Amino acid sequence: MSQSTRFEETAFHQAHQLLTDVIVTDILTPPVASRVYAYAHVAAYETLVAARPFSHQSLAGQLSQLTPPPVPTHRINPSIAAIEALLTTGRTMIFSEQMFDESSAKIWQSFVQKGYSPDTLALSRAYGRQVAQHILSWTTKDNYKATRAMRRYAPIKRPGMWLPTPPGYMAAVEPYWNRIRPLVLDSASQCRPAPNAPFSTAPDSPFFQLAKDVHQVGQTLTPEQTLIANFWDCNPFFLNTKGHLNFGTKKLSPGGHWLSIAGQVAAQTNADIMKSSAAYTLTAIALFDGFISCWDEKYRSNVIRPETYINAHIDEKWRPLLQTPPFPEYTSGHSVISSAVAVVLTHWFGDNIAFLDATEVPYGLPTRQFSSFKQAAEEASISRLYGGIHYRPAIENGQKQGQQIGEWVLQKIKIRK
Repeated sequence: MSQSTRFEETAFHQAHQLLTDVIVTDILTPPVASRVYAYAHVAAYETLVAARPFSHQSLAGQLSQLTPPPVPTHRINPSIAAIEALLTTGRTMIFSEQMFDESSAKIWQSFVQKGYSPDTLALSRAYGRQVAQHILSWTTKDNYKATRAMRRYAPIKRPGMWLPTPPGYMAAVEPYWNRIRPLVLDSASQCRPAPNAPFSTAPDSPFFQLAKDVHQVGQTLTPEQTLIANFWDCNPFFLNTKGHLNFGTKKLSPGGHWLSIAGQVAAQTNADIMKSSAAYTLTAIALFDGFISCWDEKYRSNVIRPETYINAHIDEKWRPLLQTPPFPEYTSGHSVISSAVAVVLTHWFGDNIAFLDATEVPYGLPTRQFSSFKQAAEEASISRLYGGIHYRPAIENGQKQGQQIGEWVLQKIKIRK
C-alpha cells in the first residue's frame, strides 16, 4: 500500500471522527445521530463506487427511493471526492458549523501539505459536493422534517405506561421516529418483537419478578459488571445534579460507539478506503433501520421503566447505576442496534476477529478486548441490565429483533459485483 493511499485512508477516518465530534457537541439523540451517520456515509460510499463501477455495486435501487448519483465528468481522486461528500452531507445536518468548518479546513490543509495539486483537489471536491447534493435531496423525502413539527408527546398516565424519570424528568425522545422512512426495511414494524410480559403489581406475577430481578442485580454488582455498564452507557447527555446546580456531560451515542468499532477494525485489518467505507455504510444502515424498528416498538408497547416501577412497588429509595434514558423501556435500543451491527460487521470482516475497543478512552474509561463482534454486542446488551434500566425481555427480545434487522440488511444489500 502506497504512502499516499494510506494517507487518504487516514484522512477518511479523520473525517468520520470529525462528524462524531460534532454530533457529540450538538447532543444529537441516538436516532437523529444515526440519520446523520447513514446519509453521510452513503454519500461517501456512492462517490467511491461512481469511480469504481466495475467492482462495487451502487446502493441506488437497493436503498429506499435512492437513485443513481451523477457520474464524474473529469478525472478525479475518489478518496478526496468521498471525503468531501461525507463532510458536505454531514455539515448540512449538524448545528456547530464553525467547529465543523475549522476542523474540515485542517483536513484539507493536510492534503495541500502532502503535495496534492490544486486542480486535483478542486475537481475532486467539486464532484464530492455534487454527490452530496444528490444525497441531501434524497434526505428531504424521509419525513424527518414533518416529525419536527408534530405535537409534543404527552405521556399516557395509565398503570404500566412509561413516565419521565429522574433526575431531569426529560421529555420523551423521538416519539414519532417510526414515521421516518427506513433504508431497507419494508416498514418500521417489519421486525416487531414478541410482546413483553403483561404489566402487573402482584408479587407473584412475571412482571413483578422481572423488576425484582433488576433490583437484585443492581444491589449486587461486581466491579466488572459496573465497568461494563459504564463502558456501554453511551448517554449523549448525562445530567449532573449538585444541589440547585444542574449541568450536562456530553458523551458518545450508541451508534457512534459502534461506528468507532467499525473504524478501528478497518484500521486493524489494513482495509482500503473502499472496504472501510463499506463497513461504515453497512453499520450506519443497520443502525438507522435498527433505531426505527426499536422506536416503533417502544412507543407502541410504552413499557414503564424499572426505576419507576421499583420505586413504586419494591424499594422507593433504589436508584439504577445509570441514568434512565427518556423514552419507554421495551425493547432495549442497545440490544437491537448492537445485534444488528454485529451481524453486518461479522459478514464484512469475518467471524471471531479479536479487537481492542478504545472508543471510551476519551471519556475516562479503559480499553476493552473482545474476541468477536458478537461478544461485544452481547456485552453491550447485558450492560443495560447491570445499569438498571432494562428488564431481561427487552434485552433478549431486542437481540432477536436486531439479529433479524442485520440479516435483512445483508439480504437486501449487495456491495461487491
